[in-house]
Amino acid sequence: MAGSRHRVTMRVNGSEHSVDVDSRELLTDVIRHRLGLTGTHVGCEHGACGACTVVLDGSLVRACLVFGVQADGADITTIEAFGNSASTLHPVQQAFWDEHGVQCGYCTPGMVLTTVKLLEENPDPSEEEIRAALSGNVCRCTGYVFIVEAVKAAAARLREGQDPRAEVAP
Repeated sequence: MAGSRHRVTMRVNGSEHSVDVDSRELLTDVIRHRLGLTGTHVGCEHGACGACTVVLDGSLVRACLVFGVQADGADITTIEAFGNSASTLHPVQQAFWDEHGVQCGYCTPGMVLTTVKLLEENPDPSEEEIRAALSGNVCRCTGYVFIVEAVKAAAARLREGQDPRAEVAP
């Protein structure tokens, strides 16, 4: 039934939200337009580019492949859950900055979320494992060299217990 509306409640970045969504409305649209969290980017809308990557109930998903109604009761993490200024960057974000793993930035939220999940599951990945983990995220700028270096740097810092945020003056 086209135009059918549903009340959906989800926890996004630790805050509970209840919104009315159309039965065919994508999670990307709910996140961006209903919740105003524009860090989740819309790229291909076919799940191939990874720009819309979020963490849904602990798993990486492409938000463009999930209907908003499917997220009812879900726990969602978007890039906005991480640092948003030079003094509060997450160690993975800081490594992307330090290693020049960002150019246009369009793919960066998905790359960062993918990297965070990778390093939670494998704190010392090989270059091959890094490239495999990032293979679902398309970057048209960097050729992945600096992105892979950023992941390596983030892994090393996290393993050593270093928090790059401590190096940034307030």
